[in-house]
Amino acid sequence: MTDSDTAQSTWVSELQDEVDDLPLSTRLSIADALTLGNAICGFMAVYFTTTGVLVPHLMGTSDGGMSKHSAATAVTLMLLASVFDLFDGLVARKLRSSAMGAELDNLSDLISFGLAPAYFVVVWGLVADDAHGKVSAVAAVLVVLAVVLRLARFSCTTLRDGVFQGMPSPFGAMTVVSVVLLELPFVPTIAAIVGVAWLMVSRVEYPKPRGRLAVVTLAWILVSMGCLTAWTLDVPGGHQLLQTGAALQCLAAAVIPCFATTRRVNTMRANRREARAEVIR
Repeated sequence: MTDSDTAQSTWVSELQDEVDDLPLSTRLSIADALTLGNAICGFMAVYFTTTGVLVPHLMGTSDGGMSKHSAATAVTLMLLASVFDLFDGLVARKLRSSAMGAELDNLSDLISFGLAPAYFVVVWGLVADDAHGKVSAVAAVLVVLAVVLRLARFSCTTLRDGVFQGMPSPFGAMTVVSVVLLELPFVPTIAAIVGVAWLMVSRVEYPKPRGRLAVVTLAWILVSMGCLTAWTLDVPGGHQLLQTGAALQCLAAAVIPCFATTRRVNTMRANRREARAEVIR
């Protein structure tokens, strides 16, 4: 054995010892791998939005079909990121997650549900005929800030089990993208995007996707992917199908806070009645 082989063998042995000395809590688990898949999807969504929509527009080589395909791919990747986000929590509860799990989840969510949809809004503001780039950039900044604040608040607050405070960032990201895909006039679109950003940092309670709700959420994501595929392939009625799906997403975003607020008010009234009844007794 030569000196170089001996040195290489020693280096490999030392590296293996360092890996073995790592605490188990810092080693990636299956749930962490799913979380990293979430981050990859978010980054690739930004990539397709740039190379397939923004760059051709700036170079004057934009092809309607190609841009549509790239936009649909970017949105599909964001939807796929939400699937990873859904399953990493389920897997972490069933198996285990490393000590890095929560931090990895927040960082990945910031990429896929903060940066990716906000960048989608910015590019829409640059390529759409009736949009204004600077105004759409401000709206995109609000989306990013809302996701950052929401994730930070989630990390340092404790709520009752089964609920989120504020619109979950995956749901918010899909709603922002749906608002853009609805192709409404510029002002209503910007107003709706700002409204979604506000809902993400609000105190409105949203149920966590567990049990049947998780199944419904997954089914809705798959239906949304089907709508995007039909739109991309120019299937007859594909555009109307996409518009319907986007409208239903926005409708759910508007209705859920109303139900949550009504339920909270009814609970408060019931508590007050019970308190008054106890006083009378």
